[in-house]
Amino acid sequence: MKFVDEAFIDVAAGDGGNGCVSFRHEKYKEFGGPNGGDGGRGGHVFAVADPNLNTLVDYRFSRRHEARRGEHGMGSDMFGAAGTDITLKMPVGTIISDAETGEVLYELLTPGETIVLAKGGDGGFGNMRFKSSINRAPRQKTPGWPGEKKNLKLELKVLADVGLLGMPNAGKSTLISAISNARPKIADYPFTTLHPNLGVVRVGPEQSFVVADVPGLIEGAAEGAGLGHQFLRHLQRTRLLLHLVDLAPFDEGVDPVAQAKAIVGELKKYDEALYDKPRWLVLNKIDMIAADEREARVKDFVKRMRYKGPVFRISALTREGCEELVKSVYQHVRAQQTIENEPVEVDPRFLPVDEGQGKDSA
Repeated sequence: MKFVDEAFIDVAAGDGGNGCVSFRHEKYKEFGGPNGGDGGRGGHVFAVADPNLNTLVDYRFSRRHEARRGEHGMGSDMFGAAGTDITLKMPVGTIISDAETGEVLYELLTPGETIVLAKGGDGGFGNMRFKSSINRAPRQKTPGWPGEKKNLKLELKVLADVGLLGMPNAGKSTLISAISNARPKIADYPFTTLHPNLGVVRVGPEQSFVVADVPGLIEGAAEGAGLGHQFLRHLQRTRLLLHLVDLAPFDEGVDPVAQAKAIVGELKKYDEALYDKPRWLVLNKIDMIAADEREARVKDFVKRMRYKGPVFRISALTREGCEELVKSVYQHVRAQQTIENEPVEVDPRFLPVDEGQGKDSA
């Protein structure tokens, strides 16, 4: 299935049915009175977060989504039937915004979460609604209200705990395949990853986290160079970034430190909040460096990078060091989840005070 993380759609709820003007006509009842029913409401347009979907491809070529209008009211006190609702299934993590103003309207973050995209119009009143002691034979009715119509932009941000970033061929796809159930395409040429891949990393019984692999970044990505800039948004919801660096590039003229600094610079240009996220350095492909040279190569890299955070040396191919990395990542993610779920303590000085409190009693 082709990965699509952006789409534009038009939604239109159903119009309400018109009210009816009708009077009872029965034998021996000369003045039967009004019995025109109300119109039915128009159908709503709902959106539901479906955990079985991971792309917006269904909306790339199916743009118009319109609910049925309500039926008109009828005589004999018969109300019109409501229009049929329609439900649009979207991946978890979809952001729905106004296509014209860019205002974010909804976010689908929980599986099964349902929202109303467009509300159906209310049905009009029949003449039985206007009956009174001074208006025994009303001939008034009202038309149905129009349903809401919206032009919407759908944007998918995958929900992952950990995001992988780095230059093309840094080994991100190999790493995610080594530690998770994801099986991305792996080859010895750049940009083998053309869309984000999600993998579930199992640490133990009921212990896991989700990792996302996005296309490799290159210098100038924030301005649109390469493929990675299209998917940087998928890293904005992660709790931790793993910056993979190829410590043993095939081209001897390539400087891993310069490449790593270029990636950090692109993050800052794209989004300050993304740049400020916790970011760990993962030095990959140590299996291609002689054992007696590894320590010196790592120290030289960290010194030139001026990096002071956690550093992991691994080989995604041979899985050397991957177990230690996975355990450390899980502990960090678990700690972040605990902090986010804890109730916030409020300083009593900032609690609302009763207006009578502290005043002298009469």
